[in-house]
Amino acid sequence: MSDRRAYPSDLSDARWELIEPVLFAWRYERHGRALGFGRPPERDLREIMNAILYVDRTGVQWRYLPHDFPHWNTVYGYFAKWQSDGIFAQLNGLLRELVRQQEGRNAKPSACVIDAQSVKTSTSVPAPSQGTDNAKKIVGRKRSIVTDTLGLLLAVLVTAAGVQDSVAGTQLLDQVAAAEPGIRKVWVDGGYRKHFVEHAATLGIDMEITTRTPGIRGFTPIPKRWAVERTYGWLMLHRRLARDYETLPARSEAMIHLAKSDLMARRLTGEATISWRDPSSTDQSRIQG
Repeated sequence: MSDRRAYPSDLSDARWELIEPVLFAWRYERHGRALGFGRPPERDLREIMNAILYVDRTGVQWRYLPHDFPHWNTVYGYFAKWQSDGIFAQLNGLLRELVRQQEGRNAKPSACVIDAQSVKTSTSVPAPSQGTDNAKKIVGRKRSIVTDTLGLLLAVLVTAAGVQDSVAGTQLLDQVAAAEPGIRKVWVDGGYRKHFVEHAATLGIDMEITTRTPGIRGFTPIPKRWAVERTYGWLMLHRRLARDYETLPARSEAMIHLAKSDLMARRLTGEATISWRDPSSTDQSRIQG
């Protein structure tokens, strides 16, 4: 661990113990036996992850990383490698199972919830990967996520904002059905069309549309769907996700996996997640992400 002064986003010893085996297994698999004969790796994986978490939590540009972290180009290089090798998705899956067990649930879920969120993009995002969500009047990208009934992330897909919810949902449901064959129920909102219902049925999954009660004004939690909507709220504690800054949609998905992994690691170790509404408070309410 570096001797530098810690940032609030840094991994505690307890959280590092949760993810260290995955990163060291990745390093060994990538370099293999060469580690036993050549020069040992110089990079501190914990410091690399701390720097990536700093970007995810604060929203700072990679080039603006503080100088007491490894060079930004090195940090981004590791982020890109971990994304392409599926490390962030792997971490999310492992931590999700631990949280479910901690909550007295089976490690594998049997039901899920799907929802989509359209967000604006930055100037660094290529135009071909953007689109227009006419319903929400947003030009940018769409994040479609699947969570279990606790709001824990099962899958994420980032597309152009103009992609219809049912199209993205079909791809997501295929992913979830392959990774979690025990899924038998899915809840969605009214934006998902008939062909999505039929596709879910071919996978042996019962799809139910949940809607707002007619005549009720103001915010009202919708049965079952409130879990996935709350997850979007948890993710917004990571300022990098307030807008889509990533050049590649796959990197956007990695940032979401990382944010959720950070929240779950804190939940497992009983550490509070700082709310940006009151960053000076020493008595932060616990976010159960």
